Amino acid sequence: MNTRPGSQPLGEGLGPPGRAAGLPPPAERGATVIPDTVVARIAAQAARTAQARRAPMPPDRGKPDAPGVSAAIRTGSVRLHLDMDLPYPIDISHVCEEIQHDVAERVAQLTGLEVGAVALTVRRLVTAAGPGRERVQ
Repeated sequence: MNTRPGSQPLGEGLGPPGRAAGLPPPAERGATVIPDTVVARIAAQAARTAQARRAPMPPDRGKPDAPGVSAAIRTGSVRLHLDMDLPYPIDISHVCEEIQHDVAERVAQLTGLEVGAVALTVRRLVTAAGPGRERVQ
């Protein structure tokens, strides 16, 4: 079998499967760090998905403004703050709880972080346009 000088044929000298040669065991290598901004982007996408599922905007109003999201990670736990528009009329407290739950679950699933809290601020309530309904600013 022809091999380059200094190389080993496949399967020889690799050690246990899944362990790279020359690296310490996984527990001694360190930790994966996910920046706050990345977690915030993941949470923003999760919030858009949850809003479309739980509280879709009236079709005559077009797409809602993107949710505002901030994230703060401390010792493996993340606190999220969302601010978003919701349609009116709607059961605000119930829908907010569902959106908070959906976002927390999705962020935990994608990042492996524990979600300690999800605060949600309603920026504004958006009503459907129609006869006799004027938009109040």
